[in-house]
Amino acid sequence: MLRCVGQRLATLYQGAVAVAAAGQTGTGSCCCCCRAIAAVPPLRPLPAPSSRAEAALQDLLLEAAGTEGQAGAGRQPQGSMATTVLDGGVNQTELRPNQEEKKRKQAGGENQQAVKKLKEEAEEQSKKCPKRKVVLLLAYSGKGYHGMQRNVGSSQFKTIEDELVKALVKAECIPENHGDDMRKMSFQRCARTDKGVSAAGQIVSLKLWLIDNLVDKINEHLPPGIKILGLKRVTGRFNSKNTCDARTYFYMLPTFAFAHKDHDSQDMGYRLSSEALSHVNRLLASYKGTHNFHNFTSGKGPRDPSAKRYIMEMYCEEPFVRQGMEFAVLKVKGQSFMMHQIRKMIGLVIAVVRGYAAESIMVRSWGEEKVDVPKAPGLGLVLDTVHFEKYNNRFGNDGVHEALEWHDIEEQIMGFKEDYIYPTIVKTEIEEQSMASWLSTLPIHDFSATASGDQLNENHSEKMSADLDEGSDGGDSD
Repeated sequence: MLRCVGQRLATLYQGAVAVAAAGQTGTGSCCCCCRAIAAVPPLRPLPAPSSRAEAALQDLLLEAAGTEGQAGAGRQPQGSMATTVLDGGVNQTELRPNQEEKKRKQAGGENQQAVKKLKEEAEEQSKKCPKRKVVLLLAYSGKGYHGMQRNVGSSQFKTIEDELVKALVKAECIPENHGDDMRKMSFQRCARTDKGVSAAGQIVSLKLWLIDNLVDKINEHLPPGIKILGLKRVTGRFNSKNTCDARTYFYMLPTFAFAHKDHDSQDMGYRLSSEALSHVNRLLASYKGTHNFHNFTSGKGPRDPSAKRYIMEMYCEEPFVRQGMEFAVLKVKGQSFMMHQIRKMIGLVIAVVRGYAAESIMVRSWGEEKVDVPKAPGLGLVLDTVHFEKYNNRFGNDGVHEALEWHDIEEQIMGFKEDYIYPTIVKTEIEEQSMASWLSTLPIHDFSATASGDQLNENHSEKMSADLDEGSDGGDSD
């Protein structure tokens, strides 16, 4: 339809030009079409026709006639022509592009190019740096953190893994979406330490891009109390939790905990005698071997096979003085530990040394009887070392992988203990007196009361037992 209108307007214009020419020469007469055109009051007198003006107007009308079928009647298309009549009497044309539409198309094109460029860069980086399975030696002070394990979807409780994952993403050694789903990078911790528990030798295994200066770049985005001390390549099927042979923990406590119950429990001037130290070590050594530790955890009955655990060694080192208070470090190495097991092992020894319980309670606690075993505070517990002896024997000398031993950075490990772990324990103990407060609760326990194994609640779900095991492979729920 628009094409017909344009053609008719062009015909009328040609007629009007002819009439105007005839009128100027005084020849010819007007038809109805001419009278109709003459009836329209012009904005200004029609200029004398010229071939340039006629050609321009005809082009304009034909262009308008060719827009038939375009959506949005009355909308001026991009690049359309508009006629302007100048004072000189010559019709000229100018372009009036739709600036908004042009900007939208330009922005859309730029966005598409940016997305395409990012994809190309990601693909290029993935090809250059394929993800490899590694282990990270991680040290941290647990003060102020709600344990090691990350609680995805919960920002209320800050954990060590929350800080670690953020640092990995910022260091650009894992894709950002791997931070939301840690299974995508095959992440596995060796031990799941509980609230307030520190570590000097935690091991995590995962897949990441081996970029330059990787350890330094990760540490740049970690808070001071958390640090990556080492990195090593491992086999593709390595799992830090399942491959671990044993775990060593230490427990740092003020030595007045071993004073007799009649002694002042808050005496900072107390010093542990060599006789008392020998007594403590004799009791700790009795834990060596395989025993039924159902009384040293929760959720397990005396006939649960998983309650039996193998202890390789346990002893107390020579005491030392920090800020006027004497401390000692107890070390325990075992294949695996259950929830609260280590703290209860230490709590029972303290109860015996202080005179609240007889030494016979040690053997009785491994039987089917239900024994009231106190749980020492969690402040001084630290994951010290994890052991991979079988893995080292098989892959440590294959020419491709390294043995998971860290003798070359022992000074760094000790430095982290001295800078972050020991000071935190000493400072918190002096300010909060957690051990002294706990010692005051020992008289509440009835160490002579027992109950037969048949009276114990053995109807625990398999899921609870599985959760306890997963969370306590290395005493990691203590």
